[in-house]
Amino acid sequence: MDHAIQAAEYFCSGYNCAQAVAMAFSDLTGLTPQQSAQMVSGFGGGFGRMREVCGAVSGMTMVASCLYGYDAPNQEKQMQLYALIQGLMGKFKEQAGSYICRDLLDKPATDPNPSPRTAEYYAKRPCARMVMLAANLLDAYIAEHPIH
Repeated sequence: MDHAIQAAEYFCSGYNCAQAVAMAFSDLTGLTPQQSAQMVSGFGGGFGRMREVCGAVSGMTMVASCLYGYDAPNQEKQMQLYALIQGLMGKFKEQAGSYICRDLLDKPATDPNPSPRTAEYYAKRPCARMVMLAANLLDAYIAEHPIH
């Protein structure tokens, strides 16, 4: 299945934005969807609903780190990963207008209680589009830089 569609389906079935992106790429990261969901669960809503960095971007960063990251101190690999993340975030911002949740939602930070997932909730939020954008950016990068 297409990663972008899978991410949107996860989001629309109740997972947060970070979980939706991370889970969609479980076929490549070596993590189960449940492991991915748990690992990024606190990043939804822009870090625990603080409306900071968009959860879709956080999920995208986790996937990129799983696929292209490093596991021991290595300045060259660190520089390469940071350049990759900055590039993905730049493209996300270029296409979405921001990578800050409160800007995307036009909402300030809120209490930690998630909003009920209703038809009205999904109709008012750009989040399904944001998880699809993040997944498409990752897929484009992966296509140009195959995982070895």
